[in-house]
Amino acid sequence: MAEANTKNQKAVDQSKKYAEDWLPVENIQNGCIILSNKWKVTGVKITPRNIFILDQESQANTLIALKNLYNMLDYEFWIIAADRPVDITLYLSQLQLLYNNTPNPKVRKLITEDIDKANMFISNNVVDTEYYLIFQEKRDEIMQKRVRELIGGFTGCGLVAMQTTNEDLRVLLDNFFNNSQSTTFGTVLPS
Repeated sequence: MAEANTKNQKAVDQSKKYAEDWLPVENIQNGCIILSNKWKVTGVKITPRNIFILDQESQANTLIALKNLYNMLDYEFWIIAADRPVDITLYLSQLQLLYNNTPNPKVRKLITEDIDKANMFISNNVVDTEYYLIFQEKRDEIMQKRVRELIGGFTGCGLVAMQTTNEDLRVLLDNFFNNSQSTTFGTVLPS
């Protein structure tokens, strides 16, 4: 009887299909998604900057510089805006400790207001929006050259860019496949 249940369970498990089963992703390492065809996907994460608070001339110069940068790129690339959930649990813990160690009732009231505001952010699922320019390449030397050129190009536009990290790439995959929820790809969970 137990043997029949085990066979039925294996049959059910084999019929399950997960997105990760058909994705060509083999690994994420060194800031690259390594695909099964040995191509690598990488790029830069661009720190957001509100250029519309600048004067008209600075806005125009930034937009022209961005246009020139994008026109210079002679390879396929993708610009992605991804939401990353904001984790303020550490901040909340620090506020609670401060509240516990503060005898002044006026200061405690201010801290309570901050705690309430932080809890409101958590209940409203507040996210940070991050921006990426990613591309794929097979050869490491070309990939690194492109990353350096992108970082320099965005610096010339007055923006800060850095190569994507493994965590950045996991967030991008989570955004596309799991509605911004973290996954446990390859993680062994206790039963």
